[in-house]
Amino acid sequence: MSVQGIPAATLATPKAEVAIDAALVEALLRAQHPDLASLSIKPFASGWDNAMFRLGDQLCVRLPRREASAALLANEQRWLPALAKRLPLPISSPIRVGRAQANYPWSWSVLAWLPGVTADQSNLRADQGIALARFLKALHRPAPPQAPRNPYRGVPLQQRAAAVEERMERMGRSTAFVGNRIRSIWEQALAAPIDVDAAWIHGDLHARNVLVHDDGLCGIIDWGDLCKGDCATDLAAIWMWLPNGESRAMAMSTYAGSTATWQRAKGWAVLFGLVLLETGLADNPPHAAMGEKILRNLNDDP
Repeated sequence: MSVQGIPAATLATPKAEVAIDAALVEALLRAQHPDLASLSIKPFASGWDNAMFRLGDQLCVRLPRREASAALLANEQRWLPALAKRLPLPISSPIRVGRAQANYPWSWSVLAWLPGVTADQSNLRADQGIALARFLKALHRPAPPQAPRNPYRGVPLQQRAAAVEERMERMGRSTAFVGNRIRSIWEQALAAPIDVDAAWIHGDLHARNVLVHDDGLCGIIDWGDLCKGDCATDLAAIWMWLPNGESRAMAMSTYAGSTATWQRAKGWAVLFGLVLLETGLADNPPHAAMGEKILRNLNDDP
């Protein structure tokens, strides 16, 4: 399959650069964390960047699948333990660190297993807009000078404009979700000034990085894009997976951002919606469904 002439391989999930299986995980544990090596090891998930394995009932192991992801996991190891202490929801912070060795080239992590289902598989209560806003207000605090920057997250939207507008053109031709409303939101976002100081941001708050239990938020995972940047990147989540307009209004009122910040946040939601839709159409139907939902929410918003 291709999207308007773009080969599917260009948009599809990148191939792993190393073979990762339960035998490798066991060997790494035996060499570096032998007290954990006797626990059961079961494959759980594999995404663009990392492979995940359940480790017993209370732990999991997270390993980069490719070299480009190794630095992202190193960011998690460096910064998340301190951030976790001041956040109002559990996060996937490393509790053990593994190092490269002869049979595996990068650092890896042992994490506490966080229960719940991802937000794309659940029905959140409307009041969880308040919970999201409180979490983001706690996260979006000044980051130190040595905090990582990310060339794709937290940056001025003008730096992403060419790629976004190319995607917008393709998706406008091939789907029903990109019309004048989405283009207007994007143009307003590009014109909105960044009127806040750079802060810590998660950077990738789509629905599969958010955990839900009993219709309430219970955890935030996959912090590989953690960086210092524009908080509007994370505020896009308000249109990405909150259940309805009431919930979005609660989130915006609780967070109390400026008009310019909400315009930029909607622009980031356009960006995430287009990326998830287009790459999802290549080989990942759940991502395509998330992208479609984001664009529908933006189209339906007053």
